[in-house]
Amino acid sequence: MSTSKTKENKYKIAIVPGDGIGSEVMEATISVLNELDIDFDYIYGEAGDACLEKTGTALPQETIDIVRNSDACLFGAAGETAADVIVKLRQEMKMFANLRPVKSYPNTNALSENIDFMIVRENTEGLYIADKEEFTDEGAIAKRVITREAEERIIDYAFQYAKDNGKSKVTGVHKANVLKKSDGLFKDIFYEVGEKYPDIEKEDFYVDATAMYLITQPENFEVIVTTNLFGDILSDEGAGLVGGLGLIPSANIGNDGALFEPVHGSAPDIAGKGIANPIAMMLSAVMMLRYLGENESADKLDSAILKVLTEAKVLTGDLSGSATTMEVADEIKNLIK
Repeated sequence: MSTSKTKENKYKIAIVPGDGIGSEVMEATISVLNELDIDFDYIYGEAGDACLEKTGTALPQETIDIVRNSDACLFGAAGETAADVIVKLRQEMKMFANLRPVKSYPNTNALSENIDFMIVRENTEGLYIADKEEFTDEGAIAKRVITREAEERIIDYAFQYAKDNGKSKVTGVHKANVLKKSDGLFKDIFYEVGEKYPDIEKEDFYVDATAMYLITQPENFEVIVTTNLFGDILSDEGAGLVGGLGLIPSANIGNDGALFEPVHGSAPDIAGKGIANPIAMMLSAVMMLRYLGENESADKLDSAILKVLTEAKVLTGDLSGSATTMEVADEIKNLIK
């Protein structure tokens, strides 16, 4: 999950601020990254609603090339064109794994103090493939594609993630009682792959039961692996467990690249006011640092964020504070120094 680079290297980071609050949380995050003892070379690319209006395309080829030729990408937010930007980038870069950590932090209205699990979501197939959806005389049809190759890859990734991160259990989530062929295949592959990891406990639940268990016993999960649509829905439920989307980072990982983004969207209602919570973007940067192998710096930034949340003196309005986006960034920079 990490590159082979060391601190002596300069990292080429693609920066795609996107729409709405994307540019604001990105500016705050870059100001924090610049306090770390790492040499970053930032290359900016355009994408999103404003880019579509300006250039006629939501995701120019130039931006795709910038992402492809970088060590990692930080993405801010996309508005109405999210499917044309993020989904296309995932497909172009073959980023097959979407990682959504769900972790409770202090002073964030989390449902429990002991929530800490990772949702590993398959990113390339399922119902989210645009050319598998079409109108018919009767209405519309969406084709759900589940392949052995893609599901073996994502399930193995989830088990390897658990092994590498000291997790003792992986939960497979499906609906094999109804989708007997497609999700039946997923369930079979889950246990087949799991045999390679004898020290890790395996369990599987139906997706509807999982939705309930996330509310009633969220502390019991460590790593969840599931298909595209189910992972998307459960990830937002997970965000609700720990204080909302303003605190949730994500990663999109492939063999040839990685993109890191907060999941809160462009939030046009507060864009331009300087009050957006930058912590999800900063936690996405923490995930990027770990991907790059910069674990010491990742720990330093993560600890600074935790201290700001614990002290609760400099928080944005969504966390019942009154600080601006850059005031939160300044506080975290001071802690890093």
